[in-house]
Amino acid sequence: MKAMHVAAALLPAVFAGFALAAPMAYVPNEVSGTVSVVDTTTDKVVKNLKVSERPRGIAVSPDGKRLYITNTPTEALIVYNLETESVEHSWKVGDSPEGASLSTDGKYAAVAVEEDNSIVLIDTTTGEQLKHIKVEGENPEHAVFSPDGKWIYASAEDAEQVDVIDVEKREQVGHIPVGKRPRGIAFLPDGSRAYVACELSDTVYAIDVATHSVITPIKAGKFSNGLVVTPDGKRVFVSNGKDRTVMAIDTATNTVIGTMPVGKRPWNMAITPDGKKVYVANGRSDSVTVMDAVELKTLGEIPVGERPWGVVIK
Repeated sequence: MKAMHVAAALLPAVFAGFALAAPMAYVPNEVSGTVSVVDTTTDKVVKNLKVSERPRGIAVSPDGKRLYITNTPTEALIVYNLETESVEHSWKVGDSPEGASLSTDGKYAAVAVEEDNSIVLIDTTTGEQLKHIKVEGENPEHAVFSPDGKWIYASAEDAEQVDVIDVEKREQVGHIPVGKRPRGIAFLPDGSRAYVACELSDTVYAIDVATHSVITPIKAGKFSNGLVVTPDGKRVFVSNGKDRTVMAIDTATNTVIGTMPVGKRPWNMAITPDGKKVYVANGRSDSVTVMDAVELKTLGEIPVGERPWGVVIK
């Protein structure tokens, strides 16, 4: 009996250690109002967190302890503590916030606020709104920091350009002409290039960050939107909403080298830190598809909540 009591006492520690052993994928489900937590070792949902009424954009802190989630009904960026499983802060940002990102050091958050046509820059230590930065593109959807933290690239649903924001100046300093309805944005790890998916042009644009100019357009699938880059910067993955596919692009040649079938209306994506698996949220399948980022093949599908918007992994 004594041995059994000891074993029982150890169970929480064992399970806690197991939970922390693998990177976790976090999937905001717009309609369900939850975030599904997926263990990337087993590719199973281990928990559903009730974080807000309508979670959309999502980012995770560098230490993996907090989620930053936009919530439309309260016009806020929510800070959710994963250790206590509770909301720490709810910072008002404006009408219809969508995409959110963090600077590499986690000191700043950027939120795309659609109805306000602005990018809100926030100090994550104090919660202070440093600036509502008006942008030229209407209905901005994504606002993504460059790896060095100098720039924010913003995409908008009603635009044919990417707006360039100087973080130090806290203002838009230029724009980059691209195709219709720019959506997902991803930078190479060294910050030399960015890739932008334009949904109504079915095209991904490779951009030289030093000059803020297009290097080349890359033909993708129908309704190209979400993007993610491998940790080594050698491949970019793009989701194609109408085709129900994800394509892999070789960044050395800027050509498509593989196509993988996924669920309905694939949207935003994430990749594991080791660069081996890509996860895409399927907005109309209420699932996440897992892909082999090396062999370029589909591995399986994970049921999550209703209308998943994207994925982050830490």
